[in-house]
Amino acid sequence: MEAQTVRNRGFLDKPGMKRENARLGLCGAVFIMLKSALGAGLLNFPWAFSRAGGVHAAVTVEMFSLIFLVSGLVVLGYSSSISGQNTYQAVVGHICGPAIGKLCELCFVFNVFMICVAYLVILADQLKKLTISIHELITGSTGNEMTYHWYTDQRFMLFLVCLFLILPLSIPKEIWIQKYTSALGTVAAIYLTVAIVIRYYTRTVPEGHLMDFWASMFSVIPTICFGFQCHECSIAIYSSLENKKLSNWVVISLCSMLICLAIYTLTGIYGYLTFGRNVAADVLMSYSGDDVLMIIARLLFGVSIITIYPIALLLGRLVIQDPLLLHRETYETYIRVALTAVWILITLLIALFVPDISKVISIIGGISAFFIFVFPGLCLTFAMQSQPMPARLRWILIAWGMITVLCGTFIFGQSTFFAIMQVFHKL
Repeated sequence: MEAQTVRNRGFLDKPGMKRENARLGLCGAVFIMLKSALGAGLLNFPWAFSRAGGVHAAVTVEMFSLIFLVSGLVVLGYSSSISGQNTYQAVVGHICGPAIGKLCELCFVFNVFMICVAYLVILADQLKKLTISIHELITGSTGNEMTYHWYTDQRFMLFLVCLFLILPLSIPKEIWIQKYTSALGTVAAIYLTVAIVIRYYTRTVPEGHLMDFWASMFSVIPTICFGFQCHECSIAIYSSLENKKLSNWVVISLCSMLICLAIYTLTGIYGYLTFGRNVAADVLMSYSGDDVLMIIARLLFGVSIITIYPIALLLGRLVIQDPLLLHRETYETYIRVALTAVWILITLLIALFVPDISKVISIIGGISAFFIFVFPGLCLTFAMQSQPMPARLRWILIAWGMITVLCGTFIFGQSTFFAIMQVFHKL
């Protein structure tokens, strides 16, 4: 996620603002799309492959989902071109009406909030493993011999990271550090994929027990939605293009999704083949604490999350903050600091009680279906009511929009149901 992070120029523009100096080329747009999609969801793909029943089932679902992923991006670019809006919420509100636009804003805030929770859960996992690694390097003992101390607890360390790193980075109006760390998420993702492939061919542990069945193949869909989610920022990227022809946007969407598909699939396949059904929900937790290759991966992901979290927070804060500042501009600083502190505190408290990342991704994947399937399908359906085109083509596109909405509704219902069942099963 980091899927909905602001990693491109102009993402914080107000709805309806014109971009007269847009100079984003095809390669630059593909790179920004990759930075927006490649992130924390990558860690969950090997576990998702195991839940789906194996490589064949998971890859089949990925390939089928790719049709909707690319279709959603194309529809959003087209919707932006006919509406003249530069943000996801503004496009949905303009084409589908204010009621659906408000629903989009609510889903957007909740989705970003849960993504922040996911970031902290992953960060806690990496802190735990790094603590064990440092202990082993200093003492020469194994992780099982490590004596518990309150100051080495990953929950205490996570609190310190939130207080002294994430909070200061999140308070400013604009996250200036983003220009220095914009490529970090992509580097971390590519490094992790290469490291997992290398470890598969140089593994010293027995290969995990593999199974291949199709009954639970749909369980991979929430992870796919979370991992491939770059749709929220796609409209801002489209608005920044120098060449806004729909054919050019189709090429950008297809190229970015195919590259993401290759990286996610390699990670999922080789992580699953290495550990089989025993792979952890966060694949990095399956590797030993003294594995230097994976220690570097943990550090990269940890630093990437620390710099990405403030961007996700900023997105949600803007949606909440703007209505509060309509008549209270003089209190902007106080409101911004208060919202930031409360946001971090609540996400931290939730993250401390979440056992693993899979529980969060089950929820996020369902909400993400709104941005990948439901809202693009609604935009297409509503847009076809007023756009001039042959009647047969119009009805085909309306039918596709309705199919997309139905698929997104099913994914949301299925993901949310299983997430709730998992919670009650643990109680």
